[in-house]
Amino acid sequence: MSLPPQFLDELRSRTPLAPLVARRVRLERAGRDQKGCCPFHNEKSPSFYVYDDHYHCFGCGAHGDAISFVMQSEGASFIEAVERLAAEAGLEVPKPSPAAAEAQKREAELADVLEAAAAEYRRRLALPEGEAARAYLAARGLDAPTIARFGLGWSGEGRGALRAALARQGIAESRLIEAGLMKEGERGAVDYFYNRVMFPIRDRNGRMLSFGGRLLGDGQPKYLNGPETALFSKRRTLYGLDMARPAIRAGAALIVVEGYMDVIALSAAGFAGALAPLGTALTEQHLEELWRLSPRPILCLDGDAAGRRAALRAIELALKQLTPERGLAVLALPPGDDPDSFVRREGEAAFAARLAATPSLADTLYDLLAEAADVSTPEGRAALRARLEALARQIDDRALAGEYRAALLDRFFAARRDRAFATQRDGASAARRDRAPFRPGMTRPGPPPLNLPRPPIDPAIAHRRRARLLTGLLIAHPHLLPLLEEAFGLLALPQECARLRAAMGAWLASAETLDSEHLLNHLTQSGLGDEAAQVLAGIPRPGTGTDTSTTGADALQSLWYGIYGLMNLDWLRQQCEEQRLRFEQDPTPENNTRLRAFVEARYRAERGEADLDA
Repeated sequence: MSLPPQFLDELRSRTPLAPLVARRVRLERAGRDQKGCCPFHNEKSPSFYVYDDHYHCFGCGAHGDAISFVMQSEGASFIEAVERLAAEAGLEVPKPSPAAAEAQKREAELADVLEAAAAEYRRRLALPEGEAARAYLAARGLDAPTIARFGLGWSGEGRGALRAALARQGIAESRLIEAGLMKEGERGAVDYFYNRVMFPIRDRNGRMLSFGGRLLGDGQPKYLNGPETALFSKRRTLYGLDMARPAIRAGAALIVVEGYMDVIALSAAGFAGALAPLGTALTEQHLEELWRLSPRPILCLDGDAAGRRAALRAIELALKQLTPERGLAVLALPPGDDPDSFVRREGEAAFAARLAATPSLADTLYDLLAEAADVSTPEGRAALRARLEALARQIDDRALAGEYRAALLDRFFAARRDRAFATQRDGASAARRDRAPFRPGMTRPGPPPLNLPRPPIDPAIAHRRRARLLTGLLIAHPHLLPLLEEAFGLLALPQECARLRAAMGAWLASAETLDSEHLLNHLTQSGLGDEAAQVLAGIPRPGTGTDTSTTGADALQSLWYGIYGLMNLDWLRQQCEEQRLRFEQDPTPENNTRLRAFVEARYRAERGEADLDA
C-alpha cells in the first residue's frame, strides 16, 4: 500500500521518537541526543543512539524512524505500524484509491516542474539580464559560493519567458499554474514572479515546494511568496529547513529569524542552524517542527516594536506546550537591527556573544510585559501581576507552570523593591547616605552573641510574640511594606495578625502616601483599631524630629530577622523537597547553593531561630 509522503511526514512530526523508543529502551542524555542499550541485539555498553528524527545502533547497524522502530521491535508490517502510530497521533490513515495515487503522482510531477523552474532562474541570474540582481546580492554581502549553495536566481521581467523556456522541456502552461509559477490574468496566464531575486523553498528532505521573490525597484510587496498549492503551505513550511537540519544535529543553535536574507546572512557567517517562517507568524505546526530539531529554539526577530510584538505572540502560542524538555528563548537585537544588518555591521563574534547570553524565557516574557505596563500606578501594577500569573497558568505542565509563576513574580517583586529603594534613596538625609544600604539577602554583621543561660521557651508563645512584633513594626513603618509584601504574605500568622495583614494589603494597593498615620486611620475604619494598638504597644514609632531613614533601616533589619523566624514550615519543607529534586536533575553549583540555603532556613525555623544569613 502506497501512502502520500505528506501524510507520512505529518505522522512522523506528530510522533516524537525518543518517548516512543523509551517505552522499550532505557535512555540517557548524550549531549543533544539520547542513547541506550540496543533492543535488537544483546549488549552491555550503550551504542544505540536516538536523534530528532531517526535512530542508529553503532553495534548492529539497526537504523530507521518511528515507523521502522515499531516494525522492528514488534514485528509489525508497515501498514500495521502506520495504523498504530496514526491512532496515537489522532490521524486518519488515507484509504488507498485511484484518486489518492493520482494525487501523489501529480505532487511528484509538480516538484519536478519547480526544479526545472529553479534551474531556469539560476541560469537567468548568470546572464546579462541578471546584472542588477547580482549587484543587489553583492551589496548584501553574498559571495558566489553562498548564492550557489542557496540556489538563488533571477525571474527575469516576466512576459511569458519562463513558460517559453519550460515549454521546450515539454512542461505545459497548466502545470506552471498548478505549481504557482503562473496565474490567470485578464488576458490569459501571466508570470507570478517578475523582476525578482528568487529564493527556492524546499521541505525538510530537500524537495522543491515553491519560491519566494524579492522585488528590485519600486513596487509592493517587496517580498512575495508563492501561492498555496498541493505542495506548499506557508503555515507548515520553514525556509532553510533542509540545510539547517544537519547543522543543528551536529550541534549548531537553532535560530528562528524573519526572512530569507536573515537566514542566508547568518548561515554565511557560520550560524548554519538558522531558518525562517514564510511571511506568517509562527504557528503550532512550526513549533512542532522546531522542537523536533532542538529542545530550545531561539527566536531572533527584528529589534523594533513589530519584532517585539511578534516575539510576544510566539511566546504566548508556545506557553501551553512548554515542558521541561520543550523550551524557547528570545534573542533581542538593538532597535532598528535585524540579524542580517547586525552581523554585517558588528561581525560574527558580536552575534555569538549575544547568542551565548540569551536570557531565559521567563525573563524575556517579564521584560516584554513590563515594557508595556504602567507601573507608576497601583492599578497598572495590579494589572501586570495578574497578566503574569495568567500566562503562567497557560502552561499545561503543572510543575513548570509553578516554576514560571515563581520566576515571574520574583521579577515583579524585585522591581517593586528597586522602586521602593530608589524612593528611599532620593529622600534620604546625609546621615542616611553615610550608611551602607541594606537589601534583603545581604549578609550583615549581627550583634555579638551573649553566652547567657536561657530559660525554656514555649514555641507557641514565642511564635505569637514574634508575629505581633513583626506586624507592629510594619504598621509603624509602612513605607517598608512594598519591600516585604511577598515574604510577609507567605507567613502563617495568628488570627488577629492575619486580619491586620489582609487590611494592610488592601490599603497598600491604593495608598498614595505610605505613612503610619494614614495606615492606622484605615485600620481603625476597618474595625481593627484595637488589634493595631495591641501590636504597636512598646514599639517606637517615627515622630517629629526623628531620623526616619535611620529608624527605617533598623526596622528593616529587624523585620527580616522576624520573617526568617516565622517562615511557614510546610512551605519551607516543600521548597526543600522541590529544590532537592531540581538539584538531582541538574546538579549545578547554583542549585546546590539554593538547596543548602533552604535546608538551613528550615533547620533554623524548626528550632524557632531567626538568622539573617539563612
